[in-house]
Amino acid sequence: MDIPHPYLMFVGDVQDQLAAKTAQGIVDWRPEWCLGQLRLEGCKADLGIPDLTIAEAASRGAKTMVVGVVNAGGVLPEHWTSAIVQALEAGMEVASGLHARLESVPAIREAAAAHGRRLFNVRHSDQRFATGKGTRRPGLRLLTVGTDCSVGKKYTALALEREMRARGLDADFRATGQTGVFISGRGVAIDAVVADFISGAVEWIAPAAAPGHWDLIEGQGSLYHPSFAGVSLGLLHGAQPDAFVVCHEPTRTTMRGVQHPLPSIQEVIDLTIQCGRLTNPGIRPVGIAINTKAYGEDEARACLEAAEKAHNLPATDPIRFGVGKIVDRLMEDFPA
Repeated sequence: MDIPHPYLMFVGDVQDQLAAKTAQGIVDWRPEWCLGQLRLEGCKADLGIPDLTIAEAASRGAKTMVVGVVNAGGVLPEHWTSAIVQALEAGMEVASGLHARLESVPAIREAAAAHGRRLFNVRHSDQRFATGKGTRRPGLRLLTVGTDCSVGKKYTALALEREMRARGLDADFRATGQTGVFISGRGVAIDAVVADFISGAVEWIAPAAAPGHWDLIEGQGSLYHPSFAGVSLGLLHGAQPDAFVVCHEPTRTTMRGVQHPLPSIQEVIDLTIQCGRLTNPGIRPVGIAINTKAYGEDEARACLEAAEKAHNLPATDPIRFGVGKIVDRLMEDFPA
């Protein structure tokens, strides 16, 4: 998709920061594309960029309003329609990462047609996928997996790409979610793919490559999450990863949106190896990425040291401390 920028980031009236993670991801990794944010009354998220009205954004050259939110079911709340229509009337395109298609709302569809504007549904792909085959293919692949949703799988993969490229390694981030597609300009939102074709779609995202090339595949959900484990498992089989990094948020006791307890890091390591061996018998963990945002400096370092000692793997917070030690382990385990 060729989605024109700069963007006006629309976060509606979401009730926490995590619900704006699509918008936040774009701001964090493509800040030069983001002019400002549009928040409705009652919004509890803040992207840390200027608050703009639609008119102000249009006058400053915004080309697309991005609906940068996530919610259960990926629905488009009815009371957001007027803001989307206003953006179209002001001359902007509109892009959304929700499951609901923008044109499914008559007022939005009609406004886009009347003003000659485009609607981008980033979560939906026109690409047709085969079923996964699980046949070994050349190239190297790393998958980020999680103890839960929204624990840093995308950020870890992007941080690994940046660090590995800085060291001269041949590495590419492979997006499997709407935010990643916005950031990279390519990929497939795996959770919108028909179940039978999930693993095949991942094989398409990360195809056969040169022997030394790394595809860094963005993980989704968790093998332990009762809502999303099906997506996570299909992604694992299609990714056929040689290596994986476990992503974790240490302050949670239950998984997001459900009452099930958060699995331990070791449980995720064990289940990932058990399931991943189906398509890559050599799968192995190479690191742990822990979101220590809730901790002070000393507490964060103590948490990481404890994880390293418990699992004999490098542990870091990719945003706070970088991913250098995980790349060191990767190069040690997979020498050129």
